[in-house]
Amino acid sequence: MSTIEEQQHDIDILLSDAGDYIETRTTLWKYKTIESLSDVSGELVSGLALIGMATIIVLIFSMGFALLIGYWLGNSFYGFFIIGGFYAIIGLIFYARRSVWLKEPFSNMLIRKILK
Repeated sequence: MSTIEEQQHDIDILLSDAGDYIETRTTLWKYKTIESLSDVSGELVSGLALIGMATIIVLIFSMGFALLIGYWLGNSFYGFFIIGGFYAIIGLIFYARRSVWLKEPFSNMLIRKILK
């Protein structure tokens, strides 16, 4: 073999190895992306399930407290108004602090999971 043919052969091997490297890196990136998405979606589903259960529990206790307060005050709808007002105040507080309490922690968790 002449030196030009050897160089051409070496270049072909180098290009083949570079193509294999790029293909392997692409496959690895896909697998990491799939792992991150499955991790985030798993946490999201479990979090939503917990939120659903907590909502049902709070709803049942709220109805019980509303009926109890209404019994103490003489009319059941008074208790529902008081509990409704309480939740309205809590809702306004959450709305005012939504960025600090909800958006930032969720964004940080999502970034942490993706970069893991």
